[in-house]
Amino acid sequence: MLWLRSIADNHSHNFFMLEIQQLAVNYRGVRALDRIDFRIEPGELVGLIGPNGAGKSTLLKAMLGLIPTASGTIKYCTCPLCQHLERVAYVPQRSQVDWDYPITVWNVVMMARTRQLGWLRRPGAAARAIVNEALDRVGMLDLKDRRIGEISGGQQQRVFLARALAQQADLFLFDEPFTGIDKKSEAVLLEVFAELRTAGKILLVSTHEWGKSLSQLDRILLLNQSLIADGSPAQVMTPANLQQAYGVSFHQDGSRDPGADLFC
Repeated sequence: MLWLRSIADNHSHNFFMLEIQQLAVNYRGVRALDRIDFRIEPGELVGLIGPNGAGKSTLLKAMLGLIPTASGTIKYCTCPLCQHLERVAYVPQRSQVDWDYPITVWNVVMMARTRQLGWLRRPGAAARAIVNEALDRVGMLDLKDRRIGEISGGQQQRVFLARALAQQADLFLFDEPFTGIDKKSEAVLLEVFAELRTAGKILLVSTHEWGKSLSQLDRILLLNQSLIADGSPAQVMTPANLQQAYGVSFHQDGSRDPGADLFC
């Protein structure tokens, strides 16, 4: 698979680790994130879970340098992540994308290769092959000439996944990829996530879905301004942790008390 480039290097496995230490972020004069510490190793699929306003999107944007940090470090391969952004694929929330922009599915995915080649160079056969294969993997090759705004929400998400694949990245950041998509698209995302994990990629996925996607995660980071818990789904999704994160009572099976208003 042309889009699936495995990590191959003389360095140790831990060299490619993502490490966040004592990260703090202020937003409009308010502390949005405080004392965030975690590390993710190659081959891990990690979920980022918490209520609205918990700082999930803020964390991803801070990692990319899209918003300033107040303190702390964000490292990949032992260096600041900002020095390795060419190895990072970021898929934002669908609500942050202008779907009326007149661009085709093909050109959305080709943007990943244009970034690698430079805007003034025409993509060659190798770049076109990578884009073709990425679109085919997510089942969108037949719609490559459609405008991005003319396809369904799930199809749009698959196109952005294809763009991430075409980057041939090593670190993947997804912000709410399962929101508002159909079952077929959800299955495609989970299958590709598993393939990326097997290839030794790092995946950090912000999600509020507690269904099938939750069971696929290696670890969960439960967030609400600070990191409440970090561990396996069974270790993290306890009534005590969930009550601390969401401010409502939960039963042992993870269901919430009737009438509790849970926004996630």
